[in-house]
Amino acid sequence: MRRILLVLAIMVVAGAVRVQAQPLSYEKGEFVSKTTGDTLLYRFLTPENPQKGKKYPLVIFLHGSGERGSDNQAQLFHGSGQFINPVNREKYPAYVLFPQCPAGVPGAYMPGLQTLVPADMPLDPPQAPIVTLLLELVDSYIALPNVDPKRVYIMGISMGGIATYDIVARYPEKFAAAIPICGSVNPRRLINTKGVAWRIFHGDNDQAVTVEGSREAYKALRNAGLDVEYIEFAGCTHNSWNPAFNYPDFMKWLFRQKK
Repeated sequence: MRRILLVLAIMVVAGAVRVQAQPLSYEKGEFVSKTTGDTLLYRFLTPENPQKGKKYPLVIFLHGSGERGSDNQAQLFHGSGQFINPVNREKYPAYVLFPQCPAGVPGAYMPGLQTLVPADMPLDPPQAPIVTLLLELVDSYIALPNVDPKRVYIMGISMGGIATYDIVARYPEKFAAAIPICGSVNPRRLINTKGVAWRIFHGDNDQAVTVEGSREAYKALRNAGLDVEYIEFAGCTHNSWNPAFNYPDFMKWLFRQKK
């Protein structure tokens, strides 16, 4: 329980000092579920000058718990810059989604999650309503004529890394690649994710979501003979997304994956 409180404390402090300007090229969106009427706020990016008849990848980025809210802005704080970089926009054109989890919603797991120790995390947790809503949004984009359903990528940091594991474990057929950064999961949930290319990042000095989550996920995927790569940053604390985003072939690796 002390570990969970430490996670929350770190996120509160991180939120208190957030002053970075946000990228302005992402348009605002509001997705309303046809089944429940619930609304999911999100930002989106489209390829520059998309060609008629050409299909482009779809990237879903899931933020950490410090970016929850209803401003439809905070979720852009980490990770969004790499997709609006002019060189990357030209070299890796894509549809990109940055959904925002509402305040108070604990991400992919229902309220009551007591531990992030991988072996003690639930093996068959109920699907959280926010995940159902997110998947409806993702499916609405996959249905677009210019989106390539064989190149759908999902990634996330911290709470979003945990959600990345959860969602891919449930729907491996949807995704060509997954990049969980400083996340955790019961590793037994991952053994049926054949067809997904995994790239996992974590800092070995992470006190918020300890490195065992990624190490155990890597071992489970490797032992199952699945496509996985693990990069661990020595001395890095919870913000391992910074060296991950700057990893030499981060974008190249992602955009070469295909079902």
